[in-house]
Amino acid sequence: MPLRVLLIALMFLAAPLAAQDRAAVESQFRTWLEQTVWPRARERGVSRATFERSFAGVTLNWDLPDLVPPGTTPRTPDRQTQAEFGSPGAYFNRGSIDGATAVGREMARRHAASLAAAEKATGVPGHIVLGIWGRESGYGRVAIPHNAFRVLGTKGFMSTRAAYFTDELVAALTIAQGGHAPGGALKSSWAGALGQPQFMPSNFRLYAADGDGDGRADIWTSEADTIASIATYLQRHGWVAGRDWGFEVRVPDAVSCTLEGPDQGRPIAQWAAMGIERVSGRPFPANELAGEGFLLMPAGRGGPAFIVTPNFYVLKDYNMSDLYALFVGHVGDRIAYGSGDFAAPWGQVGGLYRSDVARMQRALERMGHDVGGADGLPGFKTRRSIGRWQEAAGRPATCFPEAAMKSALTP
Repeated sequence: MPLRVLLIALMFLAAPLAAQDRAAVESQFRTWLEQTVWPRARERGVSRATFERSFAGVTLNWDLPDLVPPGTTPRTPDRQTQAEFGSPGAYFNRGSIDGATAVGREMARRHAASLAAAEKATGVPGHIVLGIWGRESGYGRVAIPHNAFRVLGTKGFMSTRAAYFTDELVAALTIAQGGHAPGGALKSSWAGALGQPQFMPSNFRLYAADGDGDGRADIWTSEADTIASIATYLQRHGWVAGRDWGFEVRVPDAVSCTLEGPDQGRPIAQWAAMGIERVSGRPFPANELAGEGFLLMPAGRGGPAFIVTPNFYVLKDYNMSDLYALFVGHVGDRIAYGSGDFAAPWGQVGGLYRSDVARMQRALERMGHDVGGADGLPGFKTRRSIGRWQEAAGRPATCFPEAAMKSALTP
């Protein structure tokens, strides 16, 4: 799972428990497995043997984020202990971009037939599949270290999203019952995601596909099945065949950054008529002009800007992060077309404590702005709300939180 999700989870940390208290919680965990999880698993066709084998030796993982042990309540970490919110540009570090591109080109050659077959079946271009595959598991080269039943059991038993993870735990048990994981090993990320596409267990049940024709969907060891599964996921989430994901653009000063967002779309021809141009100097493709496009400025005026298509938001369905979807599209373009870096640099934005951003968000909410929740993360609703406040105050709109705003917004 991506950095954004982990940062959100770290907002909710429970106070540490003494060793004797942890022992009591471990006992409650075993009771919960028997009284809550086992009946649900049994209803889904999971045998007692599979259940016991899955939880043999499993204890709670106290190192996971987002935990709320019984008898405690979530708390927001102190200002001094929380990380600063970094520049969006840090997500596109040189090593990650170059590594994903170089290996992705190798994979494009090695798996050309599987990528072509997946594109024919789903309409999803192979280079987009490669972008996701590279980001999620380094094309299957990144070790996936955790016991899925320990992770999902812990988070189902004691986290702020316990119901969600309990559902995923039951889904994981059905995967074990079906013998889908080679050798019976069910390893996951810290959030319970499985295999090379990093599917949550429920998504495996819905979207895992057989790409090599052997009659089973193996997202752990089969590259062809991994490719087919990612493409199937995107197709079923609405990928529009024949459309791009988006284009880096130059946004004139006369076009407000407050026009950003998936709820403010207009035909790409209209964006062009407003003076927005591709940084490449080429016109927007003719087949895109009548289609809906959306302004994306992930660092406000302090970084690259984009006109994205509905396919960008399909990528976000894979992982709810603007930066994730942008990374996937960017790496995919580099693999397929030899594209270079973004034309506009990432400015020196970020570096604020999340508590500071959250206070700004709450102040904007009191003014009537919809910031998308006071979570300390500058999503598109927060960015454009800042821009609208700046414009109303007669300030140049930058659409990104800055240190100088703290005193003005939260006196």
